[in-house]
Amino acid sequence: MKPFWVHSGLALLDVDSHGGLVVTDDFLAAYLRRPELAPVEESCAAERALHAALAAEPRRAVADAELKALADPDAAENWRLFLRFRDRLLDAPNLQAAYVAIFADAQRAGRIDVPPLFVDQLAQIIVHHLLADCEDGLMLRVAELWFREQRVSIDDNRVLLADLETIDARREDQGLGDLGRLLAQAKIAARGVDLEVIDRENADAYFGRDERHDFAVEITHGRTASAMLCDLLRRWIGHLLGVPVRVRTLAQIEDSRWRWHVGLDAEATTLLDTLWHEGGLTPDQHRRLLLLMRLDFERLEDQDPEVAGKPVYLALAMDDEGVLRMKPQNLLFNLPLRGH
Repeated sequence: MKPFWVHSGLALLDVDSHGGLVVTDDFLAAYLRRPELAPVEESCAAERALHAALAAEPRRAVADAELKALADPDAAENWRLFLRFRDRLLDAPNLQAAYVAIFADAQRAGRIDVPPLFVDQLAQIIVHHLLADCEDGLMLRVAELWFREQRVSIDDNRVLLADLETIDARREDQGLGDLGRLLAQAKIAARGVDLEVIDRENADAYFGRDERHDFAVEITHGRTASAMLCDLLRRWIGHLLGVPVRVRTLAQIEDSRWRWHVGLDAEATTLLDTLWHEGGLTPDQHRRLLLLMRLDFERLEDQDPEVAGKPVYLALAMDDEGVLRMKPQNLLFNLPLRGH
């Protein structure tokens, strides 16, 4: 088995008999080593004492008075955010349940109370767990959509994604050449000159580069990576909801009885709503729509009876800045499930 994403945190978790990821002290302690929480030269004695106490006992309760005693209000807020996140993990039977609960509570409250960084880390860990035995670098690059934002590039109807952070960090780097600058500006597609596009032929090269995030990937309808995206969406839903489904890509939606859709990001939700209500998109809206998919339930008893047997249309889209920010949690709450 080829190792990948060794810093995701998965190795620090236990696994129960049902595949649930169980939080350990070592997993919690790893957060204490993050720069947001690790003491620095300017840290006050109270903050150092708090850090040492939690390093020795990561599950210990922390009184509000301990946080108020910190001299730096920004440090105190970082600790509050971490402790709220930690307590969410400890209150749930496993990490998957904690991930779902974060968004269920956010829907009720109208806001999420966990930093996006932590949420992305949970998504990566869950996907890592799903793909722990995977030896296909192309599938693993596709899985990065679950936890990393993508810079989109389109040319000749090809849709390519490059890691946003990597592109932005190298925006002025001459080592990326013209291709990197063009990708950064999201104006034309990569052609595999300087920034390599991963595909079947070079998928093995992903290993050893898996945490560099320096591969582009094509998710055009009909390409292998788009089919892999559909398969991973299927597995994600099955793992977190226990509902078997089928997912495939579409060139377009031709359905006069269209009843349900789910955008996999905020932009896609808006575009699908527009397409559903108005029957068409402007050229600019159509350009931002990157990939259409169709989801079908394997078992009608899992689906809301009012739409049983009807497909669910899915989409990915980029925003006005050419960025794709996938929200895999949308599939956990917006599908037409029985009893929801």
